[in-house]
Amino acid sequence: MDNKIEKLLTNLKKRNILGFYCADKDQANRRILEIASGQASVGFSGSVTLDQLGIVKELARRGNKIFDPYKEGISRQESLELRRQGAAADVYLASANAVSENGELVFFSGHGNRTSGISYAKNVIIVCGINKITANLSQALKRAREYATPLNCKRLNWASACLAGGACHEEICFAPEYKRMCCQVLIIESEVAPDRMKVIIVNENLGF
Repeated sequence: MDNKIEKLLTNLKKRNILGFYCADKDQANRRILEIASGQASVGFSGSVTLDQLGIVKELARRGNKIFDPYKEGISRQESLELRRQGAAADVYLASANAVSENGELVFFSGHGNRTSGISYAKNVIIVCGINKITANLSQALKRAREYATPLNCKRLNWASACLAGGACHEEICFAPEYKRMCCQVLIIESEVAPDRMKVIIVNENLGF
């Protein structure tokens, strides 16, 4: 573990957030399966990191009840309802757009289920690759807005102003001309409830 990660874990602890270091994806999955009981219901936000881990499928195979708003064959309204239910699940899984070395976590959301689940679920597990660590909060916000969001818009063909050229145009990105992805910005600076939020730092490049 290098000094940057060690500093981050120390700063998370100061903020009443449990931080874990995992050497690779397999170790991260084992940690998540330890934290989330087999009886827990699980909600999650769309995430390349979670897809790369394959953890949602692992939890489903184990028998956890999964609120999956992305499963094939459901209607738009069914998807939105599953997002609401997922935000109130026993465990909420997500990845941050960026995390500062000081321990601040940055999340952007289009519909709000992501920010709702992270900010109020009973138990939250955030998984981040080392590529998402930034020097400070300013750089974390910059990374989320100018790097992660354009890539996610391209991945999902989301008609935000950054879709075509990959550059953020937040000053014009409003309906009806555009479908804005970064509608809500959540910054976690600290936690009141001990052990509610766990952050797993994986020593690999994961997600955007």
